[in-house]
Amino acid sequence: MGKLEYLAVLGLCVLVTLPLELAGARVYRRPGRLVRAILPVALVFLVWDGIAIAGGVWDYAPESLTGILAPFGIPLEEVLFFVVIPICGILTYEAVGLIVPVVRRLSSRRVRR
Repeated sequence: MGKLEYLAVLGLCVLVTLPLELAGARVYRRPGRLVRAILPVALVFLVWDGIAIAGGVWDYAPESLTGILAPFGIPLEEVLFFVVIPICGILTYEAVGLIVPVVRRLSSRRVRR
């Protein structure tokens, strides 16, 4: 896959969880709430990443990256990781919250019969 490998994985994560939004998770429909949930944590981890990169603690395989860097040498893909993965997690959490009551109702109907 080369230089688009990391972006492709992030894109697949979005595609796999997108049906959860369409099924009623309502995460993308509340952007203010989403930003308030993701931004503080993303900022902390991006600072941590920047410090680790500057200190030589870790780096990224350049053959899997586009080469676009955010401030402090953080690859674009890593910045997107701290946005995309939490969104996928929130979508999954919200979808489970929708499914659990339905499953409980169905299982209680079976018990009554």
